[in-house]
Amino acid sequence: MGRVPALAPRVIAAHIQAFFGLPAEVLPGLPAPVYALDPGRMQFDAGKIIQRFEREAFAGCRKWIGVMEGDLFLPIFTYVLGEARQGGRCALVSMCRLAEKGDSGDAGQPTILERCAKVALHELGHLFGIVHCHDPLCLMHISGDVHELDQRRLTLCRYCRRLLDQRLCGP
Repeated sequence: MGRVPALAPRVIAAHIQAFFGLPAEVLPGLPAPVYALDPGRMQFDAGKIIQRFEREAFAGCRKWIGVMEGDLFLPIFTYVLGEARQGGRCALVSMCRLAEKGDSGDAGQPTILERCAKVALHELGHLFGIVHCHDPLCLMHISGDVHELDQRRLTLCRYCRRLLDQRLCGP
């Protein structure tokens, strides 16, 4: 949504296929969701966007992740890197803050794309009903900023992986 580098959704789709073993496709871009822009904050309300997109049908997609350039917030947080409703159909990833310099000082394109993939996979985990994990290295551990996000591995701990496998395969 908005001006997102074309490579970002393709990287996310590739990670979904490799990491979750699910088919993933990149849908055509959409305009920025101006209906969710809070003019006082100059940020987009993630809850309003998800609420609208949960009512939409996206080419029969089981789950849907929107990637946007704009900064996201929830009323209880100054900003969020991504957002999803537990067990829902739609999630969001904001690229706005992913270019910030991390602990290594590097914020080049490979770092930004890795962060984007981490946020997307984390939010997709929520869509499959996985809650935040206590393991600080697990992808499902909460990340409030890029410094914390950089500490996460692009993998789930064994407990979250087992939960995901159960959700993907069914009982």
